[in-house]
Amino acid sequence: MGLFRRNKNTNKPIIRQILDLVPPWLFKSCTNTYKTDKGVSKYRTYDQFVGLTFGQLNKCQGLSDISSGIGVSEIFIQDLGLSQSPARSTMSDGNKNRDWHVFESLYYRLLSHYKSVLKQHHNTHIIKEIKGKVVKLVDSSTISLCLSMFDWAEFRTAKGGIKLHTSWDYNLMIPDVVNITEAKVHDRYGLEQLIYPKDTIVVEDRAYFDFALMLNRIKAENVFVTRIKTNTLYKTVEELELPENIDQNILKDEIIQLTSAKAIETGISEHKLRLVHVYKEDENKVIAVITNQLDWEYNTIAELYKKRWDIELFFKALKQNLQVKTFWGTSENAVKSQIFVALINYLLLELIKRTISKISVAFSNLSEKIRFCLYHYLSLDYVCNQVREGVRKVKPPNQMKMTFEQNLFSG
Repeated sequence: MGLFRRNKNTNKPIIRQILDLVPPWLFKSCTNTYKTDKGVSKYRTYDQFVGLTFGQLNKCQGLSDISSGIGVSEIFIQDLGLSQSPARSTMSDGNKNRDWHVFESLYYRLLSHYKSVLKQHHNTHIIKEIKGKVVKLVDSSTISLCLSMFDWAEFRTAKGGIKLHTSWDYNLMIPDVVNITEAKVHDRYGLEQLIYPKDTIVVEDRAYFDFALMLNRIKAENVFVTRIKTNTLYKTVEELELPENIDQNILKDEIIQLTSAKAIETGISEHKLRLVHVYKEDENKVIAVITNQLDWEYNTIAELYKKRWDIELFFKALKQNLQVKTFWGTSENAVKSQIFVALINYLLLELIKRTISKISVAFSNLSEKIRFCLYHYLSLDYVCNQVREGVRKVKPPNQMKMTFEQNLFSG
C-alpha cells in the first residue's frame, strides 16, 4: 500500500485523523478569543498547530525536521488541511510571536469537551471508601534548560529551568490544571488554587506541607493527605489499635496535635490530625502521612498517598514520548506553546487509548505505533488493534489483491 495513496481504509493519514479529534468550532473559538489570526493571511493558528503536532508525534528535533517532514508529498500537505508546507523561518516567527495562551485555552476546552468520555473510560483502581469523591493529586516536575539560551528561565547561578505545576484529576486520570513557571518558584506557590470546593480530597508530597494551607483547607472542608516533614514537632493524643492480620506495611496509626511555635501561631495546633506510618519495602524506609480525616480506614489513607504515583507516571510519559525537553524556540512564548501542544497531544492519545484501543496497551507503546504510522492512510482502529510486535507473514499472491503503481524510482 502506498504511503501517500488514499485507500479503502481511510482517505486521511493517521495524523489528520488525530487532528480531527479537535472540533473546528472549538478551535475557532480559541483563536477568536485571543485574535491569533487577526491580520494573518498565510501561516494561521491552525497551520502552527499542525506543525507543532507533527513535531510532537514524530518527535522531531528541530523546525527543519518538521518543515521537511510535512513537505514530503503534496497529497500529504493537502490532506493535513494545509495549502503549503511551513517554512522553518515562518514557524520560528509563529512560535515566538503567536500568543501561547491560545494553546493553553485549547487544552482546557478540549478537556471540558471530552470530560465525560475520559471519566467513563478511565482505567484505575477505585478506592472503595472514597468512591465518587473528587480527588486531586498535586505535584510538579522540573525541565532543565540552558541558561545562556533561555535567559528568562533562571533557576540557579549557572542553570536554567522551568517547572510544570500540575493538578491531576483522579476521576479523569489526566491533568486538569497546569501552570508553567520558572524552576525557582517553590511548589507551594506554583498553583493559584490550592483550596478546593467542599469535600475535595487533595493528595500531595511534603513540598506542600504548610500550616496555613492546612488550616485553610480544614476551614474549606477539604481533606488533605500529605507527607509530613521529618522535623515536625507533635504530640500523640491517641494511638489507634491496628487489627490483627492487617497489611504488614502499616506500622502505626495515631491521632496527633502539632506543637511547634509556628503551629501554635497559625492555629493549626488546635486541630486533631491523623498520622499513618507506612513502610515502603521497595525503598526500605518509613513514610509518615498526615491527614485531617480521622475516620477512614488506615488502608484508605495509605492507598491514597500511593496514588501520587499516577501523576509521576504522567510526567514520565510526557517527557519520554512527547517533545518537552528539546525545544524548537528559545523564547518563553515558544516554550509554553510547545508544552501546551504536547499536553493537547497527550490528551488526544489518551482519548484514543481509552476509546479505540480494544487491547490494554501502555501509553509509550501507543505513542510508538502512532509515530510509525503517522504518514500512513490507515484507520486509527487498525493502528491500535492490528499493528503489533512480532513477525507478520505476507499472504500468497493468489490470496492478495494486487495493486500496481508507478515505480517511484523509474524515469
